[in-house]
Amino acid sequence: MKPDPEAAPILVLVGTQDIVNIAAAVRVAKNFGLERLRLVAPQMFDPYRIEGIAHNTADLVDRIEILDTLERAVGDCVYVAALTARERSAKRTVLRPAEAAQELIQRAAEGPVAIVAGREDRGLTNEELDRCHALVTIPVNPAYRSLNLAQAVAIMCYETWRARSGDSTPFKPPRREAGTATSDQLERMFKEWEAALWAIDFFKTRQPEYVMRSVREIFFRAALDGRESTLVRAIALEMVRYLERMGVQVAGVPPSGTPQMPAGES
Repeated sequence: MKPDPEAAPILVLVGTQDIVNIAAAVRVAKNFGLERLRLVAPQMFDPYRIEGIAHNTADLVDRIEILDTLERAVGDCVYVAALTARERSAKRTVLRPAEAAQELIQRAAEGPVAIVAGREDRGLTNEELDRCHALVTIPVNPAYRSLNLAQAVAIMCYETWRARSGDSTPFKPPRREAGTATSDQLERMFKEWEAALWAIDFFKTRQPEYVMRSVREIFFRAALDGRESTLVRAIALEMVRYLERMGVQVAGVPPSGTPQMPAGES
């Protein structure tokens, strides 16, 4: 199920200085289904260059809104979460990205919601933060707290995608489905592998029964499908045939491929 685009937050970038960061944010927004992007007083804005960096995002770039203040950018929003790395002395609601994403998506049922990120060098001012309902901090290594603007935006956008059921998006199915290997298929595979192990004299100092029991357990845990068991069987079969083609005397393996127990063993 594709997440509902109507529940996606608006991404608001304040005072961005580097057009590469704008392009990176556009790309991330596109990756995670955010349909609206608002720029507050960007220092530069060139739609052509942005699309050149963030390929195949022309539709989103065309919808970018340019505003002069954060007040105008979030004026229609019912809930606003601001990304910030700085600790605040004032009592504020501070959330981790996953918690903030859940809150944003829940509040989206009431009206537009927004994620706000600030300038690359100094983030958001206290006055701008005051306009936001909650602050979002991303836990990082205390020894290196610096996080690129686009990276922080990517983490937050990803969490909103997950909160909108993005986790339920199915993986691409295999090109051809193959059912679970049957008992008959597995037994043929084990037979060929036992023959191959005899061919390379693997059982010279080992008990065949114990070795094959372990081999069986390994493949049982692997839960092979029918195609995989056929491939693995073919590998073992070709090992024996290769040795025969090379003129190697294959001890204990008759032409039929059925292993023979050495004299004295049973």
